[in-house]
Amino acid sequence: MSDIRLQISVKEESMNLFKRSIRKLLESTFILQSKDEKLYQFVSRESNRQDISEYLRMIGFDVIVDEKTGVCMLIASEEDAETVGLKRANVVTFTTLQYHLLLVLWKVYLENLGYNEGNFVTKGDLIDKIKSYGLPLVRTELNAAFRLFKKYSLINFNEDEEGEDMKIELYPSLQFGWDIPQFQMVVKEYLKETPEDEEVQRDEDFAAQVNPEDFEEEEG
Repeated sequence: MSDIRLQISVKEESMNLFKRSIRKLLESTFILQSKDEKLYQFVSRESNRQDISEYLRMIGFDVIVDEKTGVCMLIASEEDAETVGLKRANVVTFTTLQYHLLLVLWKVYLENLGYNEGNFVTKGDLIDKIKSYGLPLVRTELNAAFRLFKKYSLINFNEDEEGEDMKIELYPSLQFGWDIPQFQMVVKEYLKETPEDEEVQRDEDFAAQVNPEDFEEEEG
């Protein structure tokens, strides 16, 4: 790899937004237009994006902006994607249950598109959907998954609210929250089961419907 020279020019009045954007990306991977309008607008501006990209490349990352969904996302830089010894710091290894929940959340997100300005589901409705796929529910594990998804800006909810009426906002960043090798491993677990089991067969059908490589949002 050739030497990297850091050549960025950030105006004094923009320095605070520059720092906040970098820290937000490193902390939670995503900056969402619907959640952090000011930061999103800053990062999505071409000149700022180039400066942020230049800065992140020094530590093996980069930033991309998906204007269709209003998502800025931290990714591994192409130069360092295959570099041995560099930890993929923004890749979270979900448990199998968390991956199943992520699949359900994405399916609900797609079903809700176009009906309201935001994309919401109550905790009670989500639990019913989860049960319909035969997933085991343990309250502590479910709440831990929700907190993890919130940390990485995949969903949002008020932690002071409780009960089945609690509203959960689903973000478009759900479609980018996949580690493909782990997703394939989870799907293989479905396929190992006996097809005569109707419940498991329904899970297989569901997994086939949500191949993350083919995700496209429906037009609202």
